[in-house]
Amino acid sequence: MKFDHNNISPLDNRYLSKISDIRNIFSEHGLIKTRFIIEINWLLFLCEKYPRYFTKINNTTIKKVIKFRDSFNDKSVLEIKKIEKTTNHDVKAVEYYIRNFFNKDKGLSKYNHLIHFGLTSEDINSLAYAILLKDGLKIYLNNIKLLNANLKKLSKKWINIPLLSRTHGQAASPSTIGKELKVFTTRIDREIKKISDITPLAKFSGAVGNYHALDLAVSNIDWIKLTKRFIKNFNIEQNSITTQIEPHDWIAEMLQIITRINNISTDLSQDLWIYISNEIFKLKLNTNEIGSSTMPHKVNPIDFENAEGNFGLSNALNDFFINKLTKSRLQRDLSDSTVLRNIGMSFGYSKIALASLESGLNKITPNIEFINMELDNNWEVLTEAVQTVMRYEGISDAYEQLKALSRGNKLSKKSYINFIKNLNISDGSKNKLMELTPAKYIGLAKKL
Repeated sequence: MKFDHNNISPLDNRYLSKISDIRNIFSEHGLIKTRFIIEINWLLFLCEKYPRYFTKINNTTIKKVIKFRDSFNDKSVLEIKKIEKTTNHDVKAVEYYIRNFFNKDKGLSKYNHLIHFGLTSEDINSLAYAILLKDGLKIYLNNIKLLNANLKKLSKKWINIPLLSRTHGQAASPSTIGKELKVFTTRIDREIKKISDITPLAKFSGAVGNYHALDLAVSNIDWIKLTKRFIKNFNIEQNSITTQIEPHDWIAEMLQIITRINNISTDLSQDLWIYISNEIFKLKLNTNEIGSSTMPHKVNPIDFENAEGNFGLSNALNDFFINKLTKSRLQRDLSDSTVLRNIGMSFGYSKIALASLESGLNKITPNIEFINMELDNNWEVLTEAVQTVMRYEGISDAYEQLKALSRGNKLSKKSYINFIKNLNISDGSKNKLMELTPAKYIGLAKKL
């Protein structure tokens, strides 16, 4: 894929190959093409569904129009952009482009009056962005589902590997690697369900949302019902109660969920980074990869760092979109228009981050030797178990006894055993505690 080294955004050069599908959707080409398709389809819809009120169109002409629609390419974009230089209006430029083509054909020219019939620019834009976001969301969902599926495999694979937990950064009751990963898969699953239920909305109701022009031109048509049917053809639902603009609440809702998924994924990236730093995980070596330009020994967790940074960029954009897009002066202003042009960047940064996180997951492997050593060096984590069993046996100062034994002291296996031997508890409880080790004290982690 070609890119320009002079582009200011890394999305258009450094990371271009990673977001080609997102780029195809949200690029200027993608936006213009979608507007173009909507304009063409609206004309065909009127002529085919309501020939009684509009110019009847035959099969030959329909095929000609469809061929024109389906032949849209880079040259088409350049011609439209050239027109826009004169009109200073991007949607009108699309209309004139279609009109110019129709004027070259006597059979098509008689349909010129139906191009952009009864619409305002925002009708086209609202539906266009709904389509783009629907398509972008589909890609995003596939990416996050793929990541979560991989996480679930690792969770299952590593469910039996014990892990010294840390609360407030300090040694705590052990868990398993698999269970800790399952925390993240469960969180992501909840958000996937929520975002899968998002319904993309668009309006198609004229200058201030009241169908003025359409109703005045042909009052015998139920324009609310008709436009709903037209929009439904794109798998978009109609918001029939709007001003000139659809208020974008559904977009804000979608981005809020994506932000939460980004935050969950950042949380995972940071935890894995710490585990690598603490030698819980080892990174697979790539002989050609450079860790440091000056320290030859280094293998850095760069995938997780890259993921964290790009999730942050996506969230920063989302935060602005959420706060901006749901506010518009009176019946409308153009501030949302200039903002919406950037919404693909959020999807781009999120996709890069997910790819980096996926790459990082494929490079890590548990450092079993170190994990076991760390567990064996922290027998004090069993004090929770001991004091709880002592409480069950009726010893009221159990917590205080264990506090005196372990607070500020490093508890060894030997001192642990000696303490248990001297406890006045039942043989069953004593045997249970005597057999216990930090590696075995994982609760119900395997069953969760």
